[in-house]
Amino acid sequence: MNLVKRQHGMPVSVRSTMCLLSMQKRRRDWEVCMIHDTPEVSKAPERQIAHVIHYALSYVVQGSEYGTDGAIVLLHDIPSGAFVWADIMPQLANLNRAVYAIDMLGYGQSDHPWPADTSNWGHADGLKMLFEQLNLTNIILVGHGLGGSVAQVLATRLSRERVAALVLIDSACYEHSFAENWPLPEMKKRQDYDAPKETKVEDMMRDLRETLPNGSENSQRFVAFMGDYIDQWGSELGKEVLFQHIRLLNPNYTNSVASDLKVMGKPALIIWGEKDQQMPLKLAQRLHRNIAESRLVIIPDAGHLVLFDAPDAVASALVDFIGDL
Repeated sequence: MNLVKRQHGMPVSVRSTMCLLSMQKRRRDWEVCMIHDTPEVSKAPERQIAHVIHYALSYVVQGSEYGTDGAIVLLHDIPSGAFVWADIMPQLANLNRAVYAIDMLGYGQSDHPWPADTSNWGHADGLKMLFEQLNLTNIILVGHGLGGSVAQVLATRLSRERVAALVLIDSACYEHSFAENWPLPEMKKRQDYDAPKETKVEDMMRDLRETLPNGSENSQRFVAFMGDYIDQWGSELGKEVLFQHIRLLNPNYTNSVASDLKVMGKPALIIWGEKDQQMPLKLAQRLHRNIAESRLVIIPDAGHLVLFDAPDAVASALVDFIGDL
């Protein structure tokens, strides 16, 4: 049995009996897989790179042997990356569908361009091209936080023919494009164009360490894994890209497809942490009222970082919903 470490930015295709996806080591263990050369076993999650426009978009795919029709696509929130789905993807394996967890532009192992359009519409535009390149059809599109805002644009406008069902998890929606004091304090001030020039990297990182755990109902445990979320921002370029992301959290962009949701005509699932202080539960209830084809699952004792607080409950809701399609 060989141990292979995936190198940054390099696609690796291997057969495996096991990929270490535990929350205890999250992104690091997602990049280290145990490899066993037996052709009859399913492929382990693989890190791949696609080139869209002039950007490299990185993603992890599980179950590629099931083909591209009916694939599940997972979109993350600010300020994280595809690694947040590490505890959920294995629980989707029995659905016999390909599962794609994407590092959106400016996150994770995808390119971190500055300047670039990393608004919800900018992300959706690039992902539309990615879906076409990968020939993904009848997509089950799942988005958390910012990823939910991106998913709304794709499902109602840019990729509506390719998206078969929509799942929104503690999603940015309507005029609520960001929380007042998360993932950084005084978010409105951070949207000022000169804010990055007036902020030292070390001060921004300190603020992230102090504020980001507030998204979890288990903030003390979250602290041990915070590096996965914040290390990518700890440079001058990282600071500029993160402030760019924050500057483009525009309520007008988030609200632009709200009326489309009412006539979307697709099955929808809304999953929400009961104690979400960043995207309040009333937003989930409003989405549920406005999307006629929707189910609402409220997860107790979970905050905005529900993928961290309650991954098993999220996975169970996804499996039940997708299994009924």
